[in-house]
Amino acid sequence: MTAPLLRLGTRGSPLALTQTGLVRDALARAVPALAAPGAIEIVTIRTTGDVIQDRPLSEAGGKGLFVKEIEEALLRGRIDAAVHSMKDMPTAQPPGLAISAFLPREDARDVLIAGDIARIDALPQGAIVGTSALRRKALLLHRRPDLRIVTLRGNVDTRLAKRADGTVQATILALAGLKRLGRTGVGTAIPETEMLPAVGQGAVCIEARENDAQTRGWLAAIDHDPTAVCVRAEHAMLVVLDGSCRTPIAGHAILTGGELHLRGLIARPDGSEVIATERRGSIAEAAALGRDAGEELKRRGGPGFFAD
Repeated sequence: MTAPLLRLGTRGSPLALTQTGLVRDALARAVPALAAPGAIEIVTIRTTGDVIQDRPLSEAGGKGLFVKEIEEALLRGRIDAAVHSMKDMPTAQPPGLAISAFLPREDARDVLIAGDIARIDALPQGAIVGTSALRRKALLLHRRPDLRIVTLRGNVDTRLAKRADGTVQATILALAGLKRLGRTGVGTAIPETEMLPAVGQGAVCIEARENDAQTRGWLAAIDHDPTAVCVRAEHAMLVVLDGSCRTPIAGHAILTGGELHLRGLIARPDGSEVIATERRGSIAEAAALGRDAGEELKRRGGPGFFAD
């Protein structure tokens, strides 16, 4: 058997495997050397985030728990590139690794899954809503402080099953993942004015070793620059805020023509206060816009804003 030319590392969840399949197919179309059967191998790696199912990730170390073991495999040479959901990525990569490409971004909005109920405001008084994301919890409580928020972990099907069996009356998932899995009919998209997405939500990134010129050259052939520009602005904001899974932060940038529009916010974990801002500027200003938005939010929040 001929050895693969490229090994893609990924988590083993249905969504992660679907996203990695999209990367494989894009590479096979764009790079003739990778079009042959068996040229690309998908390697599944179990991460700490997959193992921990009994508590919020914020209690287990925060961001990076879905990528740590995959990045270690990349550094050791077990794989040549790693496929991640961008919203799972820490604010910086380990020395020697770099995000080298993005697929075109999918719809970044969240989806309310609550049977026939299509709006957060229409949920029953005191309804039980399952989510493991502090951002979603904070924004839900900001709008509906009467709601009871419980931790709900697991893949898409696990969370849908918990709502279907009555464990929770509602849950919230990313529309991007549902669309990629062909499950778009299960809920209603939430307007961004009610629930601003997580930084990087809807974007799939591919990470490689900085010194691997061949792999990075192949990845450059599928890199979607508009997505890269928007995520650059969002992540620049996140870096200033030192964002982690312990911090309710939201941010989403949209590129229209040559203008970038970034919206960002921070929230108290209990939803009692939300501070929002926005910036507009050119593509070249993406990182600067993000840093400036982050500095404003940090200044307005003041010391101790994220304290329990």
